[in-house]
Amino acid sequence: MFSFKGFFTQEKNTHLEHLEDDIINRGSQGGVNAINFLNSVRNMLAGNIGGKLNMTVKWDGAPAVFCGNNPENGKFFVGTKSVFNKTPKINYTPTDIRRNHGGELANKLQVCLRELPKLGLDGIYQGDLLFTRGDLKAAAIGGEKMITFTPNTITYAVPADSDIARRIARAKLGIVFHTKYSGKTMSSLTAGFGSIKGKGPTSVFLASASYQDTSGSSTFNKSELSRFDALIRMAQGSLSKAKPMLDEMSKGVKADDQLSVGYRLKTFFNAYIRNSNQGMDKVKVMQKMFRDYYESYLQSEIDSKKTDKGKEKYIKAKEEGLKLIDRNQSALYFALASHISLGNAKNFLIQKLSQVQSIGNFLRTPNGYKVTAPEGYVAVDRIAGAIKLVDRLEFSRANFTAEKDWVKG
Repeated sequence: MFSFKGFFTQEKNTHLEHLEDDIINRGSQGGVNAINFLNSVRNMLAGNIGGKLNMTVKWDGAPAVFCGNNPENGKFFVGTKSVFNKTPKINYTPTDIRRNHGGELANKLQVCLRELPKLGLDGIYQGDLLFTRGDLKAAAIGGEKMITFTPNTITYAVPADSDIARRIARAKLGIVFHTKYSGKTMSSLTAGFGSIKGKGPTSVFLASASYQDTSGSSTFNKSELSRFDALIRMAQGSLSKAKPMLDEMSKGVKADDQLSVGYRLKTFFNAYIRNSNQGMDKVKVMQKMFRDYYESYLQSEIDSKKTDKGKEKYIKAKEEGLKLIDRNQSALYFALASHISLGNAKNFLIQKLSQVQSIGNFLRTPNGYKVTAPEGYVAVDRIAGAIKLVDRLEFSRANFTAEKDWVKG
């Protein structure tokens, strides 16, 4: 029997947002949420958490796998995020998998369909697939023989002569569950973020999403608390001056308006991370870069349209967007400063959290393996929901550029 520890929300876990992006998604309320999350993790690492926050390790697994008994018919199924499509792709049989998916993804789901029913799960669970048997590789890292697997961007490695390596070698698949769903229909499920505990068959290697530090090595000392609190105060100061601009930009994001300033600001940060070889630049420089990026993007949309009528919407969006940017230069400056300050505070926490590792984490490079931190962590608050804590300049850039060993679908 398995037990699940976590907090339930009203949202399905199909996409987790970066903590600092919450100020673009939800405006000033997103800023409040981000500060609350950071302080909750801070309190946990200071040793005075009161049970408000649930923290899990974010494994870099792929693809995301959903499995369990469909509450509408009682049948066991496996699938990907497409189980929540308007026309769901829910797989009860090998034939369903062949019809709904292709390539390596279909092969991995076939293994899941054979092995995961043996767990006897008491609900619908979401996890990240870590490996199937063919993914396991032998490697020498630092002169030590290792068993490795690379489900997505990070390569995980364990000493070949260890107990955990023997468990992995016996398994037909490895998976880490982090979300449990409850409800009477697939369309009305509520998600609980947390970790699963229990022992499965030898054919399934169950990794744990639970964050545990039994050594005390990730506990803040007085100097670190002082430095972190200074970062929080800096973020709070910027947020207070950016409030009107943040609330205005969030309207475009909520409306899924891809031409809006808010929506383009999120894509700007992703583009910067993907293409830059350095950290976030000075705020003034980033501000000019964003204006240039926004103007260039809208102009390219205008130039791609063949008729005056087709250009109208984009010309109007460009004019209104640039007016908003130019009219609110000070507020936009502090919005960018808030985003950067929150990211810096988040990365400070990640460095402490990452001091505890049970399995080695590496990035494959042309010259061998480079030691890296875990992908990140998921912090879940009862009120604000779930946010991912990921070092975007370390992991996200690698994730953008890495070749995948599996096919999404």
